[in-house]
Amino acid sequence: MKKFLCFTAMALLSSPVLADADVKNEITQLKQTSRAFAHVAKKVSPAVVQIRVEKDVDRRGGRNNMQDEFLRRFFGQQPERNQQDEQPRKKKREEVGQGSGFIISKDGYVLTNNHVIGEADHIKVTLNDGRELEAKIIGKDPKSDVAVVKVAAKDLPVLELGDSSKLDIGEWVMAIGNPFGLSSTVTAGIVSAKGRNSVGITDYENFIQTDAAINPGNSGGPLVDLDGKAVGINTAIFSRSGGYMGIGFAIPINMVKNITEQLIADGAVTRGFIGIYMQELTSELAESFGVKSGILISQVSPSSPAEEAGLKSGDVIIELKGKAIKNLAEFRNNIAMEKPGDKIALKIIREDKEKSMKITVGSREKVLAKTEKYGLIVEESSSVEAKKFGSDLPEGLVITNVKADSIAEDAGLRSGMVIAQVNRRSVTNMKQYNEALSLNPERALLLIKVNGVSRYVLLKK
Repeated sequence: MKKFLCFTAMALLSSPVLADADVKNEITQLKQTSRAFAHVAKKVSPAVVQIRVEKDVDRRGGRNNMQDEFLRRFFGQQPERNQQDEQPRKKKREEVGQGSGFIISKDGYVLTNNHVIGEADHIKVTLNDGRELEAKIIGKDPKSDVAVVKVAAKDLPVLELGDSSKLDIGEWVMAIGNPFGLSSTVTAGIVSAKGRNSVGITDYENFIQTDAAINPGNSGGPLVDLDGKAVGINTAIFSRSGGYMGIGFAIPINMVKNITEQLIADGAVTRGFIGIYMQELTSELAESFGVKSGILISQVSPSSPAEEAGLKSGDVIIELKGKAIKNLAEFRNNIAMEKPGDKIALKIIREDKEKSMKITVGSREKVLAKTEKYGLIVEESSSVEAKKFGSDLPEGLVITNVKADSIAEDAGLRSGMVIAQVNRRSVTNMKQYNEALSLNPERALLLIKVNGVSRYVLLKK
């Protein structure tokens, strides 16, 4: 203990003593920083709202159906009905969740997270001035976790949207929302990282990571810069305890803008699709293909924009619209943000040679409508992991998925079965499969092989 005290005393003696003028100058700078945060909070808070979600729950007096069934099965007793049992069911509202949001238009459009509103029957939005308004869902996108709701009001305070691409790591940001139902809560921190993907929260991820404290109830609220502009939507936290642990994630506002426009216009989001299966290039694969970076095409979907443009398995995409590709997730997000019908430029490496290509972006729904006819999803046996369906697959196309309640399921088709013929034509690849299906749009005669036994199955619309 004595050694510690002596060391401390020596450290204090050797520390430079600040002059009063220097101390005053540093305090002034701190006050200016404090006023900057206060100014942003005052500017932004009026446009931040609290969102409460309610569900309709059936309520009825007397015994319920489970009790009636118990009496029948175990006592052979017919349930007696009383006046209370015969009363019509009443629906009761129950609050099932809460979160945050922010107003993006004077006439009442509000941005929030999809997971905040969920499958709500009723949404109540509480404004900063205390008004409580019913809201209706305009559109929601589970794949990005973005949703838009609207309240019937005019001349509302609006939060301006910024440019998330200009954010720098280390830049100050503020998270505003209603954690644990505590309205108008402001926390500050920095941008810890950008472009976080493979987090496992949504299908399309490009998160801003921040250490500004985000807690349950903050979801859907804005992440703002020191100009008071929204640069993200607070979405999730990394936590082992359920509480704040210094890592929060926000959806970049540049991604949100495109999604919001579509949700307001159409109520849903249509994403660009080119139809390729991709994989990251490991150092070994990069050496094998003679490239330094890019993404590797492992398979091209039949009847897809990629097939029509001439892309092939084994091609390495190194540029998209003149920009080098950093990783698979970024490429996938960028393609998804394109609109069907847009033309994009790709640069690829094929057999050690650079090649420029143009491809017209398509719609995933339209391509899948061609390849999932009758509720069947099939793949060439060469692209299927054999151990899933047996190590010795016969020649043909493997059924990898059958949609529930589809024509194929009703006909008894299951995953792992092999299609050897379609409409009396042998099929070993997807091109042959689609050509054979097109011979008769209303019906398909399939020759199926299962465990060495063949049988015909007729599918009819």
